Amino acid sequence: MEFLRPQTWSDALAAKADDVDVVPIQGGTDVMVEMNFDLHRPGALLDLNPITELTEWEQLPDGTLRVGAGVPYVRIIAELGDALPGISQASRTVGSPQIRNRGTVGGNLGGASPAGDLHAPLLAAGATVEVESAERGVRMIPATEFYLGVKRNSCQPDELIRAFHVAPAAGPQYFSKIGTRNAMVIAVCSFSIALFPQEGRIGTGLGSAAPTPRRAYDAENYLAAELEWDGALDPRVSEEFGRLVSAAASPIDDVRGTADYRKHALSVMARRTLGWAWRDLTAARKVA
Repeated sequence: MEFLRPQTWSDALAAKADDVDVVPIQGGTDVMVEMNFDLHRPGALLDLNPITELTEWEQLPDGTLRVGAGVPYVRIIAELGDALPGISQASRTVGSPQIRNRGTVGGNLGGASPAGDLHAPLLAAGATVEVESAERGVRMIPATEFYLGVKRNSCQPDELIRAFHVAPAAGPQYFSKIGTRNAMVIAVCSFSIALFPQEGRIGTGLGSAAPTPRRAYDAENYLAAELEWDGALDPRVSEEFGRLVSAAASPIDDVRGTADYRKHALSVMARRTLGWAWRDLTAARKVA
């Protein structure tokens, strides 16, 4: 096995262009596990750790946050928790402290597992993924178009993930996850919600509930139409929202849970996260 260690981003793109089968590695929290269990034995690894620009984040002139693909979960929690609460909450549920110190959103995106914890809040928040190739340059892919199938994303063979872009939270955001234990566990299913009060809009994200992470569009549209943004949350509306989120899922039975359990759990998580978000929104109105 070859081990490539480019020192610059342009060198990394050139290496990927020369051998599209080379596997990028940064935290290694997924790649090394697959190698250790002999599930995947790549011919070459492309170590991106020397490329420091991947570990940086910035606020662009339009206010959008650009977060490098190599920023680890622990820094998202510490440095972006207020601006990206849903993504930060999901980051807190990833593995152990050691995994959160090494793992990155870029790796989560590259792996494209339906159970990846960061996919749901990225979808709910309306994130965009920045990818690049040596030949064609930068391409921006909305998160809603990024996931193609189980562990398949829309990156071309010669492209590398460089960053994700997302606006700071315009309202309450929450992430909820169910596992077979309380920590260091792959999600049985997960759900994320983002409220955009100024736009009268809702964002959702479902994880481990379909072949790809997905949004619950019918649930979003229903809730946006039924909510009284300056009033109380109607339990009837919350109940129907949960039902529509459940209906958006197409889960399977596996060792972690049955399809029926996943659909029920999503309904519960949808109602609960909506209640938490509405509580925060109500409290913010009182302060204002």
